[in-house]
Amino acid sequence: MQLADETGSTDNSGYTAQLLSLGRKAGLDHVGVASAEVLHRARQAINQRKEQGLHNQMQFTYRNPERSTDPTKTLPSARSVIVGAYSYSSSQAPEKINELSARIARYVWSDFYAQLRQSLGQIARQLELDGHRAVVLADDNAMVDREVAYQAGLGWFGKNSNLLISGAGSYFVLGCVITSAELAVAAQPVEEGCASCRRCLDNCPTNAIVAPGVIDANKCLAWLLQKPGVFDRNYRVALGDRIYGCDDCQEVCPPTIRFEKKSNISTVAMSVKQPKAWVSVAKILTSDDGALIKEFGAWYIANRDPKWLRRNALIILGNIGDANDVLVVDLLKQYLHHADPVLRAHAVWAAARLGLHQLINRDDDDQLVQAELQSLPSVK
Repeated sequence: MQLADETGSTDNSGYTAQLLSLGRKAGLDHVGVASAEVLHRARQAINQRKEQGLHNQMQFTYRNPERSTDPTKTLPSARSVIVGAYSYSSSQAPEKINELSARIARYVWSDFYAQLRQSLGQIARQLELDGHRAVVLADDNAMVDREVAYQAGLGWFGKNSNLLISGAGSYFVLGCVITSAELAVAAQPVEEGCASCRRCLDNCPTNAIVAPGVIDANKCLAWLLQKPGVFDRNYRVALGDRIYGCDDCQEVCPPTIRFEKKSNISTVAMSVKQPKAWVSVAKILTSDDGALIKEFGAWYIANRDPKWLRRNALIILGNIGDANDVLVVDLLKQYLHHADPVLRAHAVWAAARLGLHQLINRDDDDQLVQAELQSLPSVK
């Protein structure tokens, strides 16, 4: 597959084009190439966010910016980075399981990252057959994929900080192949296309987009759902029925809306497995640890501890539950006497929100539960 001219020098553009074509045939919707140079802009942004406290204990690419912004930290011989985008757009949303259902963000309706890795893996295998080193990275926090995709000319950074691909919006998962091959990189990044639009800023349920492209993780529901500990009381009502992720800033984005309306994409991942957009709140609150990890193990769950799923489900129960529903009352009774004080505390909040104050044990002497009791207007 490697091309060379008569003098023996490598025709990088021809070889690059073949690799990109291979990626598209393997299922990638968009694919491009960036150099393996340090992502200085991303590194600066990460460090600034950390200094300002906007990351709110978030790790991921924040954990080690020196690594996540330098491809050579993963592959010392890196010369180029191939970045691929795999669409999770769908014009048809699955219906609720029942009224007591929790909403799942689109990017985890199915295991889209599995197909992304498979597609990137085909590129990596070809590179290795041609004598190059290649490492696939997808959803493992070792690389700031959005910045690589920007450098590769796939799209621009929207005001919601997501990568917006020209003519296609932001419903994509991103991943990379870091390689020792010297490939032809994009001539220049795509120009910013949001203009004066600010729908994402104005429609964020917690005002977490504090400036164009700047997210305050202290307010972002997608992060608060993953963060361990007591869920911030200021944002529990705003959480609504979300159990994992938040799509609001993408759902109002004009480029994404336009593509969604005309899209008939039926991805391999979606066709192999029925997409899951909703999950029963009762199921989360009644299943054991093993069952929850088996079903939701592809999600990021802090310390692989399902109690954080149960914590989120209790907040949802308080937001959408019916105080006259026997199942809702039984679930609250169970969790108001749960062995884990974190779960008891959130059950206190849920019961109070539904007006079921008579269920609450005000003599619980655990500090977390007492703090929750003291926060209730009826106790002050």
